[in-house]
Amino acid sequence: MKAEPRTIAGVTAEPGTRVDTQLRPAQLPSGGWMEIPVVILHGARPGPTLWLSAAIHGDEVCGVEIIRQTLDRLDPKQMRGTVLAVPVVNVPGFASGDRYMPDRRDLNRCFPGSPRGSLASRFANSFMKEIVRESDVGIDLHTGSDHRRNVPQVRADLQHPETRELALAFGAPYALDARLRDGSLREAGRRAGATVLLYEAGEAWRFERRAIDVGVRGVRRVLAHVGITKSKPPVPRRTEVISASTWVRSPESGVARLTVELGDRVAAKQSLGIVADAIGSRQREVRATKAGIVVGRSETPVVHRGDALVHIGVPEGTHPE
Repeated sequence: MKAEPRTIAGVTAEPGTRVDTQLRPAQLPSGGWMEIPVVILHGARPGPTLWLSAAIHGDEVCGVEIIRQTLDRLDPKQMRGTVLAVPVVNVPGFASGDRYMPDRRDLNRCFPGSPRGSLASRFANSFMKEIVRESDVGIDLHTGSDHRRNVPQVRADLQHPETRELALAFGAPYALDARLRDGSLREAGRRAGATVLLYEAGEAWRFERRAIDVGVRGVRRVLAHVGITKSKPPVPRRTEVISASTWVRSPESGVARLTVELGDRVAAKQSLGIVADAIGSRQREVRATKAGIVVGRSETPVVHRGDALVHIGVPEGTHPE
């Protein structure tokens, strides 16, 4: 059975074709338009619609490369359904190297947005109207922020059966059970009826090969799982489910020297490194507050008391000490 033509953001894609277009959520002060690039891959046969989005935070670039590599491997003539790829959502932040929108708002706390709201709200509204409400499944791609690096992980509401199934199909090394946050794309997408995953890996303004490779393979697995494509990448190792997590914070201001890496397993009260003054005459040990797995860590050595240093995830079915 042949698919019908599909109209997205006022542009019609014929079955088995790729169409490049853009959303126009707001005008520039000079009178031109801010444009969000969109790639429509419309399959030759009917099927579900999946969106891919990246750079909702303008400094998180790994997802942009994940989408580029994914698109290179997709042939709409061999697909069922539709893929809507939006590699850069926060276009002004991406251009200026800024996590936030020009109105200083976090775009991922502005969904579903409003056509009459702030700049960030208008971007969120346009994305919801033209992309999310046209989709059955969404994968939103992120990295760590504020000089933090994350191990490849899916964050999702794992208490929701359909979402858990999709998270495990993605096949990242870890899946974190993360509650829905008000104003987030994940929360707004769920309310709109979509099943949404958030992929976190690497750090801001860095291309990290493992983060990108795991992301590309995970997206390909999900595309196959929902029936858009036929081929699957190699089966991954079992995804370890993380039921809870906590940040270990700096006990003092100074220079942090961490001795644990992403993916390390740590015991409760285990040393994770030290924080010392610049000349090393005064130092405090940093210790794990729980047993678990290092899923994130700070990459900046200069810290203030209370800064987040090491993110520890507690595996499902274990009792945190």
